[in-house]
Amino acid sequence: MTKMVTLRALTGATAIALGAGLATGAAAEKWDMPLAYPATNYHSETAAGFAKGVTEATGGEIEIVTHPGGSLFKGDEIFRAVRTGQAPVGERLISALSNEDPVFGVDALPFLATSFDEAWDLYQASKPTMEKVLEDKGVKLLYAVAWPPQGLYTTKPVTKVSDMDGVKFRAYNAATTRLAELMGAVPTKIEAAELGQAFATGVAESMISSGSTGYDMKIWEYVKYWYDTQAWLPKNMVIINLETWNGLDEETRTIIMEEAGKAEEAGWAKARELSDWYKQELAKEGMTIEPPSEELAAGFKEIGGTMTEEWLAEAGPNGTEVIEAYKKM
Repeated sequence: MTKMVTLRALTGATAIALGAGLATGAAAEKWDMPLAYPATNYHSETAAGFAKGVTEATGGEIEIVTHPGGSLFKGDEIFRAVRTGQAPVGERLISALSNEDPVFGVDALPFLATSFDEAWDLYQASKPTMEKVLEDKGVKLLYAVAWPPQGLYTTKPVTKVSDMDGVKFRAYNAATTRLAELMGAVPTKIEAAELGQAFATGVAESMISSGSTGYDMKIWEYVKYWYDTQAWLPKNMVIINLETWNGLDEETRTIIMEEAGKAEEAGWAKARELSDWYKQELAKEGMTIEPPSEELAAGFKEIGGTMTEEWLAEAGPNGTEVIEAYKKM
């Protein structure tokens, strides 16, 4: 395999290590890959599979080492770390970047895409626009994987939107902050790694998230209700520093994209497989798992319509392009 990375495309210890490799004729290098979620979460497992695939397919010339659970960079630090070259590659929740550009917020618009098939179509519709925005910010999209449909976790029964008035609600992006405001709840920004402590101390009393998140954090220790609202299916994306990518030869780029494609396919399949399983496990632990009441569902649908209109006004032509493409799917 030909030389894959220029020294200009690398930073810090990676460049030093490669410089030493050039002196000895070796080309191997190590890429650290920060992840926000626990090692046992299927997103982290998918990323580990991708890392292993790249490492093996390049004959060890690129060794990708994953760092789950926010151990290298916290969730809200990962995008900046990859963008600035502190880490060559990493994973981030797409909708958490809506402050970077409104187009990323389409991932968390309530009731726009409420099934895996619809979420895949929305991904395909938004991908070209999202890729352009990401490259303008110095990163390249490798793959994305959906979370299961989002439901409402609460410490008390909820039958209508007004029951959320004054409830401390975990927000992790602009969309969930706005959702809290429209419900009358009190938004509190909390990253995934801090959820257990937040619920244990009463900093959070409710959140909208997947069965996966609840299972990972043993949420039944703090929360007794989960309403299967199927509000949206957010996605995590794996990105690579654009300068690092541009420093790769075509053979290596092809390998990475092939492994990314395998990871994307495996990740979506795993998300589908686990969706009902997570709900069953939460129920086994004594949680009340049920669909929302008609009144609660109607209230959420109204909020979703409001948020979509607001998002379109904010996102401008990019937003219109994405929604029009989605409607044609």
